[in-house]
Amino acid sequence: MDCASCASKIETAARRIGGVEDVSVSVAAGTMTVRHRADSDLPALERSVKGLGYGISPARRGAADSAASDRHEHAAGEHHEHDHTVHTHGDHGAEIEGRWWRSRKGLLTIASGVALVGAYGMGKALPEIEAWAFIAAMLVGLIPIAWRALMAALNGSVFTIELLMTIAAVGALIIGATEEAATVVFLFLVGELLEGVAAGRARASIKSLTALVPKTALVERDGKTEEVPADQLQVGSTILVRPGERIPADGTIIEGESAVDEAPVTGESTPVRKRSGDGVFAGTISTDAVLRVKVTAAAADNTIARVVRLVEEAQESKAPTERFIDRFSRYYTPGVLVAGSLVAAVPPFLWGADLREWIYKGLAILLIGCPCALVISTPAAIAAALSAGARRGLLIKGGGVLEMMGSITAVALDKTGTLTEGKPRVTDVVPIDRSERDVISLAAALETGSTHPLAVAILDRAKADKVPVPPASEGSAIGGKGVIGKVGGRKVFLGSASAAQERAEVVGDQARRIAALGDEGKSVSVLLVDDQVAGIIAMRDEPRADAKEGLGALKAVGIETVMLTGDNRRTAEAVGKALDIPVRPEMLPEDKQRVVKQLQARGKKVIKVGDGINDAPALAAADVGIAMGGGTDVALETADAAVLHGRVRDLADMVELSKRAMANIRQNITVALGLKAVFLVTTVIGVTGLWPAILADTGATVLVTANAMRLLGWRGHAAR
Repeated sequence: MDCASCASKIETAARRIGGVEDVSVSVAAGTMTVRHRADSDLPALERSVKGLGYGISPARRGAADSAASDRHEHAAGEHHEHDHTVHTHGDHGAEIEGRWWRSRKGLLTIASGVALVGAYGMGKALPEIEAWAFIAAMLVGLIPIAWRALMAALNGSVFTIELLMTIAAVGALIIGATEEAATVVFLFLVGELLEGVAAGRARASIKSLTALVPKTALVERDGKTEEVPADQLQVGSTILVRPGERIPADGTIIEGESAVDEAPVTGESTPVRKRSGDGVFAGTISTDAVLRVKVTAAAADNTIARVVRLVEEAQESKAPTERFIDRFSRYYTPGVLVAGSLVAAVPPFLWGADLREWIYKGLAILLIGCPCALVISTPAAIAAALSAGARRGLLIKGGGVLEMMGSITAVALDKTGTLTEGKPRVTDVVPIDRSERDVISLAAALETGSTHPLAVAILDRAKADKVPVPPASEGSAIGGKGVIGKVGGRKVFLGSASAAQERAEVVGDQARRIAALGDEGKSVSVLLVDDQVAGIIAMRDEPRADAKEGLGALKAVGIETVMLTGDNRRTAEAVGKALDIPVRPEMLPEDKQRVVKQLQARGKKVIKVGDGINDAPALAAADVGIAMGGGTDVALETADAAVLHGRVRDLADMVELSKRAMANIRQNITVALGLKAVFLVTTVIGVTGLWPAILADTGATVLVTANAMRLLGWRGHAAR
């Protein structure tokens, strides 16, 4: 299916079948889901769809060779209901992603073109049969078109593009314009073919992501490795990924360290260093080392599958502009028929003008009025923009969201996990009477085995600095104060400054340094050895590497930014100062929602960005809610969009993509209507005829489609 009008014809036909209760047709996925009673006439449904020019077969879920899926729901005291999902394969509106000349649409266009050339040749050689040769050439293409028009009318869709084309071609034949009739039919088929090629390219752009996931995986079982199909991997399985191989599933590294090339999925230009505990995406490449990965998502739920699924769903969610065009086109096609009839009839009957001349002009107006270019102008641009965004890790759930983003004037951002990494890192190590390495070594010895975020930060620093971690004995935690134990026969304590003050004297420069680090919003731990201060360690959840650049990009286009966080004022203001963003600290979920509504009350269009459950109310209240990075499922479900890879700079890219898409749509509508207006005038005054008329329609369709496809090349700031 090439556009929404194809889906509309199928849906209208399906709803007329007895027993059918609900129908949903997806252009993006090429599927139709039908809810029906047990006594419904499914063979009749299949005949109707095939009559419109589409093939139909049971849908496949999961692996390519899995069985067709039916869901049976039994409602108490009611008849059985069935959900059947089927693929529709367009014979006239085929999804053309490969060799177009092998598709049925391509073959029909070639046959029509060959017949037209043959008719020209025969006309030159045998002028007396020229008219019959062109009639035969016309019928090659017109019979399938007329059949589709008839079937659409019988199934409830009377005013179709095929009907306009059929009337125009038959009318041209009646008035003796056989050569033009055959040429017009051929040009119409060329326009349809190009439309199909573009639709297939847009569809393939996002679906090609699925090809990134390898077909097989090496699974470790009982100390041995076994190759299994990647789509059969179970959550919790351990897989082995060798250097240079693509990772077959989403997972967490449990052993190994490697640079992972995420460019195929995220567009990230340089490989990202990943180590034990880090998450990896299906389809990315381990470049230089062996990794053991624990699978965290089944094939149907991995990042790439979710991206494809969300984009397909989003493409079915129409933008306000697209809904307006759809409503407009319902009246537009009948209006064209009326206008063509009036042009053909009024001048001859009222003013005695030449009947043949004005019938010719009326037929040309039917061709000029074909709404192909107008109907496809908006959905083509939206589909291309959604696909381009998805390939950069920017998921936008529908055309309405995409359209809204271009008008955003304020962005409210969470701190932890959104503007910051979401986990503390060691920022300062202040040695007192031990070396810096000794301070980290002793602290790591006490924290070994702990999963507390501050402990993990210290252990990560020890690993990064390649500091030896000696064993600790008699270790224990002191609630709310710290940890204590023996390392190398010495009593060692690591805890808060106040707890350290209870055990040792912390005065002078040491106290001032601790206070200064605290003022910077850092968590400060003091290391004591035999009740003497040995060193100070400061940790903080640091801003993301691109946070300042990302906020600057938003401000550069006039968007107001504010940080909303539940953190204490001192910590929040320290991060806010570093990033040059106003801060609203110590906020509960309802407080964040209230601030969003206050911004809206000031006339602002607001994006709310967050990654946690506490952000869900504000995400829902905002004009657009965006879930950040590896956010919670609640945040992802509540949000209208998602930045999968946690780059703050991507927020500005989303806004830019929206503005480009809307500019593209305005250009498309101008071209579609502008060309029609020009050729309408030139046809009425007798300057142009049938050939230019169909060229105007085909040319406009090609132009708007090609213009929309330019969005597939969008790469965001990475391209600059």
